[in-house]
Amino acid sequence: MPPSLYKVFLLLGLHVTIHCASPNSSEGQVTICHSPQHNVTLYKMSSTNADFAFNLYRRFTVETPHQNIFFSPVSISAALAMLSHGASSNTQTQILESLGFNLTVVSVAELQQGFQHLICSLNFPKKELELHMGNALFIGKQLKPLAAFLDDVKSLYETEVLSTDFSNVSAAKQEINSHVDKQTKGKVVGLIQDLKPNTVMILVNYISFKAQWANPFDPLRTETGFNFLVDKSTTVQVPMMHQMEQYYHLVDPELNCTVLQMDYTEKALALFVLPKEGQMKWLEESMSSKILKKWNRLLQKGWVDIFVPKLSISATHDLGAILLKMGIQDAFDDHADFPGITESHGLKLSTAAHKAVLDIGEKGTEDITLPEDRFLDQPEMTLFHATMQFNRPFLLMILEKSTKSILFLGKIVDPMEM
Repeated sequence: MPPSLYKVFLLLGLHVTIHCASPNSSEGQVTICHSPQHNVTLYKMSSTNADFAFNLYRRFTVETPHQNIFFSPVSISAALAMLSHGASSNTQTQILESLGFNLTVVSVAELQQGFQHLICSLNFPKKELELHMGNALFIGKQLKPLAAFLDDVKSLYETEVLSTDFSNVSAAKQEINSHVDKQTKGKVVGLIQDLKPNTVMILVNYISFKAQWANPFDPLRTETGFNFLVDKSTTVQVPMMHQMEQYYHLVDPELNCTVLQMDYTEKALALFVLPKEGQMKWLEESMSSKILKKWNRLLQKGWVDIFVPKLSISATHDLGAILLKMGIQDAFDDHADFPGITESHGLKLSTAAHKAVLDIGEKGTEDITLPEDRFLDQPEMTLFHATMQFNRPFLLMILEKSTKSILFLGKIVDPMEM
């Protein structure tokens, strides 16, 4: 039976209690984060988070229809949920409804608890998967944040709130970029490029990810000058990894695409989705949580001869304009209502910055040392096998299994322009 994207991604049979917060929270108690199956809201919200990911993706396609797209949906969702913790009235409602939640069905308290468990579960240490998702709020030094808010977002959302002098644009930009650089151990640099002196509050979020393929590629089989068809008139040369191995895969005749699932060694997998020529727009418009569930039912394991580009992906986004179009308007307006953050007047969101960085190579994501005898001879070609060449634009997703979260989502149009 193939691994399930939306059913068997739970840690079945385990009864794990994870302490994810210090005893200095505003309630004076240690916050407990159980394994995902113990939180019903977290399970229910996984589909909503996935649909938000694809809705946000489609917004990016409008902005840059013929370019690479790459971002981390789950980290953006978590950052906005954290911001809503300090919001009230329409400001809070707009944030949560833009994430896709029906507040007549699920309460704000339930959603906050679900996101707390999500962040806790993602950041809990794993043996062979390094994953850390974080947020930071930079607030003008003239505004004094409430002590309860500082404690809550630190213990529950692993978010820091930093007082910043935005009148000194150069120093403020350096402070923000240095903080993110330090938190991601140099993986995310130069997040903020432009700042305005009238900035009041900046929300930044980041995610670092490091994992090893369950079936690493042999670097000796990587072809350095493989043709990748960007469009009908443009071809670029890319390093193409090659392997003959057993993988879960499928052909979806409804969406005219081929899907390849490549597992990491622990609690994560990558989905490579290759549409037929001329069918990318149809695929993009159709993607949803229901499609992922359908693929889960159809995935079958078999021998596959695969060709996958070696990638270094980086994308920086100012999410302000897109979030406004998605319904988050009051947060950026003078009428913004953030009574849970500060008693001072005039607090509004000036910028929401996001940067996603990912390297995909023969060993996995990032560089991991393997034993020298790991790369054994590849098996002989079988009589029945599929061949998948990702040598033209395709979609890429990386999912974390225990929370059913889309860590990264993107479209690779030109692997050489990252």
